[in-house]
Amino acid sequence: MIDREKEYLALEYFEKAYRLHISGKIKEAIKAYRKSLSYYPTAKTHAHLGWALSLEKRYEEAIEECKIAIEIDPDYGNPYNDIGTYLIALNKYDEAIYWLQKALDAKDYSTQYIPLYHLGKIYEMKGSYFTALKYYSDSLEQNSDFEPAKTAYYKLIAMMN
Repeated sequence: MIDREKEYLALEYFEKAYRLHISGKIKEAIKAYRKSLSYYPTAKTHAHLGWALSLEKRYEEAIEECKIAIEIDPDYGNPYNDIGTYLIALNKYDEAIYWLQKALDAKDYSTQYIPLYHLGKIYEMKGSYFTALKYYSDSLEQNSDFEPAKTAYYKLIAMMN
């Protein structure tokens, strides 16, 4: 099979996987993501497979998929953020900070308000409220409509008063 055919099949399976994923059919989505990867591995597909695995609370496997995504494309920011969020779920906050900072440094990442928000949550949980407020504020500066950051910011302000 020539590379174009493999790329086409990989894309077909990725799109199928994504449709299954967003419709809540996670086990089927995981199979389809893996099938896509068998034809043509991409950073995006590995990151999405990690996301699907995380929804089954298979965080260690999800982290490994994201690390593979980073090996394929170190500039792709999503897997850095994703590793950070999976580490938060595992209560490994200091490790999460490292990966979220890497997301902020990634060249190909347009949603930096998300890791900024997650950093705010970590610092809030650690009791560093002023640092948390700064991250929430930075998140809102990049996307003023991002409700999780807006809610967290105003809740923390109210709690501090």
